[in-house]
Amino acid sequence: MEQKIDFVILWVDPQDEEWQKEKVKYTENKYTDTRNVRYRDWDTLKYWFRGVEKYAPWVNKIHFVTYGHLPKFLNTNNPKLNIVNHKDFIPKEYLPTFSSHPIELNLHKIKDLSEQFVYFNDDMFVINKVKPTDFFKNGKPRDMASLTPIISTGPLDITNICLNNMSIINSEFNKRRQIRKNFFKWYNLKYGKYLFKTILLSAWDKFTGITEHHLCSNFLKTSYNIVWDKYFSIIDETCKHKFRDLKQDVNQWLIRDWQIAEGNFIPRSYKFGKAYFELNSNIISEIMKSKYKVVCINDPNDLTDEEFQALKKELCEAFEKKFPEKSKFEI
Repeated sequence: MEQKIDFVILWVDPQDEEWQKEKVKYTENKYTDTRNVRYRDWDTLKYWFRGVEKYAPWVNKIHFVTYGHLPKFLNTNNPKLNIVNHKDFIPKEYLPTFSSHPIELNLHKIKDLSEQFVYFNDDMFVINKVKPTDFFKNGKPRDMASLTPIISTGPLDITNICLNNMSIINSEFNKRRQIRKNFFKWYNLKYGKYLFKTILLSAWDKFTGITEHHLCSNFLKTSYNIVWDKYFSIIDETCKHKFRDLKQDVNQWLIRDWQIAEGNFIPRSYKFGKAYFELNSNIISEIMKSKYKVVCINDPNDLTDEEFQALKKELCEAFEKKFPEKSKFEI
């Protein structure tokens, strides 16, 4: 019998004046990432709830994590909804925080969170029917193990964090031994084109990088506890940063990479979902056709305010056509 599965989603209201006042109190440095794109709201959150209710009605509990603000539409009396304030689970020495990393790295401390849980950003949507076994099977997370090179393109680049994560993975795991031990989890036809990168990078003695799919991540609380116990000082330092530090931080991908490197997962097809790093009318149309089960609609970094407002309107109109009925998570 499969164990219960919870969903966790993070959300921030960038218009919250109290949050804004707190944010300006803290000092940035040249490696700090405080770009508005990190906090911009596309007003699509209600469609996340509609998608979950329609396509994942089996979910045990949804833990909605915020600084303290709540969207006006939210029905806080829904029995499946657990409102979680940062103060409820993040140690006070890390608060307040304006980085997702301390929040993500402490998720396992949420009260009554199930051992198996799925972590979503608010730009990741369930757009087709999903089953519990799409996320966990036989007590193990479903995932894709694919090697990739990590190539940095500048100082404000997420790849620097990936390098920090991979330094820990390589210090803990012998790549050749782990891949031999879990051969068919790495060399699996379910991965399609991603399998070729693994084959090409197999000659290197160390993990060059693990492909991050930019979709919702499947975690075991046990994995969090193991990594925290072994690398407390590094994670603790990340959690003390008020903003993303693109030189020193690790992030929640470290936990995912750990599960993959130790072979604690079940292979899943790369066709499960897709992350979109650009956004235009054609892509929005493709998303709405529901070719995938889960999509991530990344906020493009280079949008002007006018472009953002126009795309936001178009995206919300498309979601309204796909999910026209209110969910029970709405007032």
